[in-house]
Amino acid sequence: MAEPVSSSFDFTAYLAKARKRVEVALDAALGPEKPNQLREAMRYSLLAGGKRLRPILCLAACELTGENSDHAISTAVAIEMIHTMSLIHDDLPAMDNDDLRRGRPTNHKVYGDALAILAGDALLTRAFEMVALRSPNVPVDRLLKVVGELSLVAGAPGLVGGQVEDLHCEGKEVDLDTLEFIHTHKTGALLKASVVCGAFIGGAKEELISALRIYAKGIGLAFQIVDDILDVTASSEVLGKTAGKDLIADKTTYPKLLGLDESRKRARELIGNSKKAIEPWKNKAAPLIALADYIIDRDR
Repeated sequence: MAEPVSSSFDFTAYLAKARKRVEVALDAALGPEKPNQLREAMRYSLLAGGKRLRPILCLAACELTGENSDHAISTAVAIEMIHTMSLIHDDLPAMDNDDLRRGRPTNHKVYGDALAILAGDALLTRAFEMVALRSPNVPVDRLLKVVGELSLVAGAPGLVGGQVEDLHCEGKEVDLDTLEFIHTHKTGALLKASVVCGAFIGGAKEELISALRIYAKGIGLAFQIVDDILDVTASSEVLGKTAGKDLIADKTTYPKLLGLDESRKRARELIGNSKKAIEPWKNKAAPLIALADYIIDRDR
């Protein structure tokens, strides 16, 4: 089990407050898009709930720098928009072909493939609008760094490249290096961007940025390992998405490659390395340390 951060830090209260803050910001971020069906499709997936881990990581990283995290809320929203786009597109029949997401029918099941694709496209482009045009009081040079980071994570060097490799490897024998390439460029890439972009908004120095990249890489891979474990140990009702779908698609997962016990060990090692990377900032890093523990201990 992960060690508690400290007796004085109330992570449950922190997480509940941060989630509520993110939900309010997400709701306010979507205006009167037309036609109305496009707006409905965008809102259907963006406001469907979920852990909101990525935007919360962004806010926590900004807080670590000592900056007011209000300045990072637009970037946090942008990250969740990119994440939601990736889920909408990944669920499509031509991709992972899933019918359930966050306990509800997937976007294309409700609105059809074409509108689901377009809703994802609209969320992706709105994400850059949030950073570039809706981030008052943030120096332009910091916003430029965020735009650059998000451009990389949303494109071929990140989500797109990882998804292509993931599709290519379905039904094939995959080694650990290839598996970690896929997840570093999919799950890991956006989690890393969440942390790094929050630090950019806060004006973090390079020493802290480097440490946070190590932290984020570790939690990104650990998150995916736990996801893979839950895919074979939890029910669809608990997960809010189709359990066992990786097995059905004949994808290589950490449990398939390493076994459940070794997968859990690998995840714990990664989380330990992540927490060690930000140890010099531990007096201000309680939320990030607790979020790392949350990733390893979650049950959905």
